Amino acid sequence: MTLNLPPWRLEVLRFCCSVAHSICIGGAKVLGERALRQGHSYWFHKHSAMTSLSVFRDIPQAQKLEGSLLKIYKQDDYSNKLFLAYRVCMTDEGCPWVSFVVRKTRLQIVQDPSLNYEYLPMMGMKSFIQAALELLFGKHSQAIAEKRVGGVHTVGDSGAFQLGAQFLRTWRKNLKTVSIISCQKEQYGLIFQDMGFTVYEYVIWNPKKLCTDTSMFFEAMEKKQIFPFFDIPCQGLSTGNLEEDTRLLQYFVSLGLEFFCSQSLSKNFGIYDEGVGVLVVAALSNRNLLCVLSQLMNYVRALWGNPPATGARIITSILCNPALFGEWKQSLQGVVENIMLIKEKVKEKLRLLGTPGSWNHITEQSGSHGYLGLNYQQVEFLTTKKHIYVPKSSRINFTCINNRNIDYITQSIHEAVMLTEG
Repeated sequence: MTLNLPPWRLEVLRFCCSVAHSICIGGAKVLGERALRQGHSYWFHKHSAMTSLSVFRDIPQAQKLEGSLLKIYKQDDYSNKLFLAYRVCMTDEGCPWVSFVVRKTRLQIVQDPSLNYEYLPMMGMKSFIQAALELLFGKHSQAIAEKRVGGVHTVGDSGAFQLGAQFLRTWRKNLKTVSIISCQKEQYGLIFQDMGFTVYEYVIWNPKKLCTDTSMFFEAMEKKQIFPFFDIPCQGLSTGNLEEDTRLLQYFVSLGLEFFCSQSLSKNFGIYDEGVGVLVVAALSNRNLLCVLSQLMNYVRALWGNPPATGARIITSILCNPALFGEWKQSLQGVVENIMLIKEKVKEKLRLLGTPGSWNHITEQSGSHGYLGLNYQQVEFLTTKKHIYVPKSSRINFTCINNRNIDYITQSIHEAVMLTEG
């Protein structure tokens, strides 16, 4: 058969086992039916393949993100360079932290001959979602009993934000602006920007005050008609207490308030490569909840279809087994105690060095990540002169500091502050 086509038309023929599709996208035509007859997987028109003009010729380079800091660090040949902005919890040996109970459970799952490797439903693994909700709100939560909270198994925390943003753009067109905490703006701000939202950032230096003084939160919500979209990225790694880390969230749901929540379970289990998360929905009633979940399924079908199962299986096995759950909680407490000790040491060493200013904010912040409180010049000094790579916000991962490097880091911070003082 001879095809007489214009030189700029791209003909992509995709072989389909049982169904012949014909989809038109602009000037490109996918001719599945013809591919079926000819038995070819892919076929490109010879004139299109030989053309020197690319369909991507007008695509510019994307704006560089903070992730370029890691790239610069890797290109640095200095032998004693340090990177203090890893997203994951690190061990004293400089490796990503993984709970021992996770390693043990993973091996048990892999060796299970009865395991079914079928696709998960689009909603995700039901037992995983239920266990995640009970972890978040408590096993005896009234909201769970009333079936007015539910969730969708997502591909990590970014998947939850992507899914939630898609829903809000479609069904709540009056919501046009998004305020994101500064440390999360670069990671999640782009998701909302791509959806057409205007994104602003704000800084919370002391999250503990926000959790204890909820009146400031409610006043802002009522006055500005704010719809809350919470982020729970590492429950248990903030204070070492699973319930304490979600106290504000539990208070909200006890009042019958509606909200979305991105619940990530990768960091607190140490399975970072799995990207395990849940988009949690709190509604006024079960009827409202079911309507929202049904709409979310439409977006899931287009975004990823079926979520990955391995990480969810590991987490469900641990959360549903009292012995394994106890081991996991102990491992979290060990990590948090180590973080608190590191912060105390950093603060004390800066005090002994006579570094100007108060450094109490280091220990007042909870969690593995926190602000050093340095300005742009001081951060630049650390990066260029001391080969210590810190984000512009000076928010570092304190688990990157250990007994081998703490003296060099604190001495460098001292010099940065002294040189830029005044």
